[in-house]
Amino acid sequence: MNEFEMHLAYLKLPYIRENYETAATAAAQKQWTHVHFLSELIKQEAGLRKDKAVLRRIRLARFPVVKTMDQFNWSWPKKINRVQIENLFRLKFIEEKSNVILIGPVGVGKSHISIALGYQACLKNQNVLFTSAIDAVNNLVAAQHAGQLKQELKKIPQTLFAFDRRTGVPAYR
Repeated sequence: MNEFEMHLAYLKLPYIRENYETAATAAAQKQWTHVHFLSELIKQEAGLRKDKAVLRRIRLARFPVVKTMDQFNWSWPKKINRVQIENLFRLKFIEEKSNVILIGPVGVGKSHISIALGYQACLKNQNVLFTSAIDAVNNLVAAQHAGQLKQELKKIPQTLFAFDRRTGVPAYR
């Protein structure tokens, strides 16, 4: 590793470190300006970081599986308000600090919609936690008994997805 690559490693610029030589060759062949060359490298580095951040949010959300609305069966249940559900995916409720409650019988897609909504929020740079309501409460009670409630509350993302399978009610904070 040369000195330049060591600086890139220190600055945590893995894309540029791995690709600067190839990009320099392409830039020379295409007669890019220095600014254009740097702009392309930085654009790719930023894209890599954004992708990693999304993957990190998805991992930290602890979804049991990843689901999207592309996978949702809109033919069941018959009475689902598709426009209303699709409107939730604009995520305005997060901006407005509103709650969303999905209620219905077993097997109509509440979990699927909740996971897909959380996944969409991750894609839009929102922190998500998918957990049962009872687990969330138990963690907070345990933290309170340990005198660490403030620290535990700081770990809760701005967008909290708590899902209680018995009542079928996901709540978003």
